[in-house]
Amino acid sequence: MTPAPRGIALVLAALAALGPFSIDTYLPSFHDIGASLQASPLQVQQTLTAYLLPFSLMTLWHGAISDALGRRRVILVTVALFALASAGCMLATRIEHLWLLRGLQGMTGGAGIVIGRAIVRDLYDGPQAQRLISQITMMFALAPAVAPVLGGWLQLWFGWRSVFAFLVLMSVALWLACWYLLPETLPQGQRQSLHAGYLARSYWRVLTSPAFLLICGALALNFAAFFIYVLSAPVFLMRHLGVSETGFLWLFGPAMSGLVIGAWLSGRLAGKLSLARTITVAYLIMATAAAVNIGLNVALPPALPWSVIPIFGFTLGMSLAMPCLTLQALDLFPEQRGLAASCQTFLQAGFNSLAAGLIAPALWGSTLSLALGMGGLLLLGAFATLIHQRRSVFSIASSTCRKSP
Repeated sequence: MTPAPRGIALVLAALAALGPFSIDTYLPSFHDIGASLQASPLQVQQTLTAYLLPFSLMTLWHGAISDALGRRRVILVTVALFALASAGCMLATRIEHLWLLRGLQGMTGGAGIVIGRAIVRDLYDGPQAQRLISQITMMFALAPAVAPVLGGWLQLWFGWRSVFAFLVLMSVALWLACWYLLPETLPQGQRQSLHAGYLARSYWRVLTSPAFLLICGALALNFAAFFIYVLSAPVFLMRHLGVSETGFLWLFGPAMSGLVIGAWLSGRLAGKLSLARTITVAYLIMATAAAVNIGLNVALPPALPWSVIPIFGFTLGMSLAMPCLTLQALDLFPEQRGLAASCQTFLQAGFNSLAAGLIAPALWGSTLSLALGMGGLLLLGAFATLIHQRRSVFSIASSTCRKSP
């Protein structure tokens, strides 16, 4: 196996952070964008959907393309295109222009997180892979905490166009870091074909695997239970809790603190606790946080700090489970890790698009409905995980019976 170079976790975390920065940095600018481009709040909200839909569609292809052409080449091209799209957003004069350019950002912004997962599995197996994913998650978790705060100050000082100017500078710096620090981790002899027939068979095999779909469904539902708060942040914080446009840290601070601590715990438990047991502990933490969230919203009026405290516990549990579930999904297809990573991210991003377009707008009317939404999505994720674990136990037992005399 290719030895992991120094700083690889930081580079992969920065690549994965392009997505959160693309979403969270401009949230405080929604009102200013609407006023500047003469767009309604719903039209501005659709710039988020315009990003998420192409994001989810292209994540289906990033991994397969990197399986064929190599990880490094695809990363360099997509980061460069993201920088160009961000420059276009900065210069947009109509909301329709912003929709189109946000779509181009979405098409390229997901390459880092997809290919980064494949790079981890190129380099490491087992507990070492879990530790590296945990390190990446810890650093990656800082992005959603920093992004809206930074965006709020940029908005206050320079207006909404400065947010996209920042994304240009960030992506150019990231491209240079990848050029100098990111090695090629997929040898020529291990690359896969881009032949249409081969790809069709491979995608069909992955996307019809019940085990893969259950794991990816659990990941998507767990994340959506938290992500509805991110999507609803302007309403949740500014309307319900009375926070200013520079006060988004009230939501993202506790949430990302939970993500960092959960990822740290996952790395510490790697090799000491089985993946299945770690996932069980994580769901107990998430369930407790979701129940407390509902109880507080029933008993008390929306206010700081109790309206955001349970989100810390939820993201801690979610982050604890995430590396374990991700490894379980990728290990189902060891010869096609890039393609499997693409499919996993595609399914999660597709559900995120549904959350942005339908679920979050339906729930953000009150803090109680958001809390109930968190609880309902978590229950569905836990159910998918339970079915997968029972199927795995049954499969192992059946295999043992067939081998016994």
